[in-house]
Amino acid sequence: MTDMEIPAGFAPHFKKSGFTDPWEPLYSKRADRKLLMGLHVAKAHCNSRGFAHGGLIAALADNSMGLSTGEVLKAENRTDIAGLVTVSLNTDFIGSARIGQWLEVDTHFVKTGGSICFTDALVTADGDVVARANATFKILKARKAA
Repeated sequence: MTDMEIPAGFAPHFKKSGFTDPWEPLYSKRADRKLLMGLHVAKAHCNSRGFAHGGLIAALADNSMGLSTGEVLKAENRTDIAGLVTVSLNTDFIGSARIGQWLEVDTHFVKTGGSICFTDALVTADGDVVARANATFKILKARKAA
């Protein structure tokens, strides 16, 4: 893959926020009961040693796992949900990602419950694992109309 090639199925990420704006261009891909996210590592994503910053990797994993959990809840026809909030996030850094590499988060496991969901994901750079992450999300219930 060349520096600017986008893997098959990825398109510009549909959900924008002020927090993720500095990560742009950010891409996502819907798959069976999950949402993968990715970007090309740029200088603005890196620490002083030229590696993708751990904070970026953790935040991108949190974002992707939360959206994947939402996809699973939709597939389960859970209509009583207003959203999700992260209760805990753990990231183990196994390798590093450099400028120009394709950084991708793929959620591998989602277990939903009545009020809490558990997820885990792998983060890769050009296919090599650089981190693994897991998170717990609290389900925010939709308010019932009075």
